[in-house]
Amino acid sequence: MSDAQNLPPNGLSYKQAGVDIDAGNALVEAIKPAVRSTRRPGADAEIGGFGGLFDLKAAGFVDPILVAANDGVGTKLKIAIDTGNHRTIGQDLVAMCVNDIIVQGAEPLFFLDYFATGKLDVANGTAIVEGIAEGCRIAGCALIGGETAEMPGMYHGKDYDLAGFAVGAAERGTLLPRADIAAGDVLVAIASSGVHSNGYSLVRKIVEISGVDWYLEAPFQPGVTLSEALLTPTRIYVKPLLSALKASIGIKALAHITGGGFIDNIPRVLPDTLAADIDLSQVMVPTVFAWLARVGGMDQREMLRTFNCGVGMLCAVAPEDAEGLVAHLNAAGETATIVGSLTERTGEPVTFRGALAL
Repeated sequence: MSDAQNLPPNGLSYKQAGVDIDAGNALVEAIKPAVRSTRRPGADAEIGGFGGLFDLKAAGFVDPILVAANDGVGTKLKIAIDTGNHRTIGQDLVAMCVNDIIVQGAEPLFFLDYFATGKLDVANGTAIVEGIAEGCRIAGCALIGGETAEMPGMYHGKDYDLAGFAVGAAERGTLLPRADIAAGDVLVAIASSGVHSNGYSLVRKIVEISGVDWYLEAPFQPGVTLSEALLTPTRIYVKPLLSALKASIGIKALAHITGGGFIDNIPRVLPDTLAADIDLSQVMVPTVFAWLARVGGMDQREMLRTFNCGVGMLCAVAPEDAEGLVAHLNAAGETATIVGSLTERTGEPVTFRGALAL
């Protein structure tokens, strides 16, 4: 018997191979209102073409430098997949990209996403993209396009993956870190909303050890389930920091505290001559980190090199402007506090005093 005799009477279709073009088209139609809601000067936020457009002149730039960033959400996705809660994971995706753009002193302008799955579920896909649109609205950037890939055989069951790409701009000469960053500058911490989107392979291992079900109350946060608590979206710091930069409140450098925690991320914005001295007793540590440290048996240094421990963003600011920056950020709805200063480097690039409240 030939192979042709094993085929259906009318031959194979793409849908029989596992790819549903109609579902893909339905998703595009379903997400159009969310995409339109992200319109901003420079972008009309319509999708469906072969490429997204952005007009820098219409956005008000005269001599811009473009700044680009891309990222994913990591294994935090597995919690969303396993619990069927896809509402906020898109905000995480945007946050991880736009927070990396604002640390360069640039304004995020537009965002594109990549969503890949084995079998497209239109309802889930819509929830994910609506979360991406929400993140874009919070950041003030336009969602101008993306890609949905249905790839049977590449992803198992309901698994999917997300990646994001953002572009921002700053006028020439305004990028961070500034050249005048110096010993004596003050470090201001802006609080995180929780674990954000790093360290979730370890988080999920600790949850497994704990024996707490995703749908039971979080041991560290009464009134919400464990999965809801751990899916708290990454905070987006763009608008408060843009406001502070435009107000010229002496910000000299910003560090996004992501994978690698304090120890790996702070040196990325410091010259080789400077070190950060941080008083850990001034860090406001969310209860989730105390629970992770206790159940996982993790010491303080491992926490500091894995998690944000309560600090989503760190600002280096001129000492005379430190209190003004704290007041500005707190008035904008953030929780900011002074946690240290910059010193001349004689050893490690980041040194610690005191202890985290774990």
